[in-house]
Amino acid sequence: MARPQARLPGNAPGDLFVDDACIGCDTCRRIAPGTFGGGIWDQAVVERQPAAEAEWRRALMALVSCPVAAIGASRRGAAEAARAFPDPVAGAGGLFDCGYASDRSFGAASWLVVREGGNVLVDSPRFARPLLEGIRALGPVRFMVLTHRDDVADHRKWAGALGCERVLHARDVGRSTADVERKVEGDAPVPLGEGLLLVPVPGHTAGSIALLCRERWLFTGDHLWAGEDGRLEAGRDVCWHSWAEQTRSTERLLDLRFEAVFPGHGRPWRAASPAEARREVARVAAAMRGA
Repeated sequence: MARPQARLPGNAPGDLFVDDACIGCDTCRRIAPGTFGGGIWDQAVVERQPAAEAEWRRALMALVSCPVAAIGASRRGAAEAARAFPDPVAGAGGLFDCGYASDRSFGAASWLVVREGGNVLVDSPRFARPLLEGIRALGPVRFMVLTHRDDVADHRKWAGALGCERVLHARDVGRSTADVERKVEGDAPVPLGEGLLLVPVPGHTAGSIALLCRERWLFTGDHLWAGEDGRLEAGRDVCWHSWAEQTRSTERLLDLRFEAVFPGHGRPWRAASPAEARREVARVAAAMRGA
């Protein structure tokens, strides 16, 4: 539980607050951006107290999703907010935000794609019964695509509960993931199903992979994300394997057609067209090449 005595000084006066346990994962700002503020990589604060019921609902959804329970409020409604996930992503029919971030993946986002032929869970959220019920209500999950070794969180619990096939690149398999059902090999793209393409993007880790869905959405894990200025970027300071390989991986994304990026860390990004997305990726790749 969040501690009122540890309330961060930047919080707006009122019932809702963030305490000093916050790890700056940006989960609350993604879910309730009108309420929570602070820089994208900084500890969050309540920038403005919720007023309308809809604002309180989003704020409480952020509260239940916080991976370290750093958000507090005396207002009731958290039980209803806990059942609000998976949360539909506006303007992206069939895509849902799972909320329920895990401290084991430093608060990484997890996404659910609803599709014929079986739904796809991208990375693992924190295991929670309300989320499990919500995911089941949207249909059977066929795959859990783990984009890299850092964001696997409660993958084993989810696989057991959903009966899905886990997918991870062989280079990122470790002791806790040795039992994943499908291990991707090499650097060539691999079709996973109708409208699904696994794209190895080594760099952040040796086995990082992206998932291209319907030639619309690119799920990038920690390979690529939108930053504070709303433009795509990659982070050399969080590259655990090879910046040179991550640069080459970004250049290979120029061969793909997509309109939006949904990362594990950092913010989602959308383009007006695939051509605009390609230009933005080309800009990022050039900047990485010169870094």
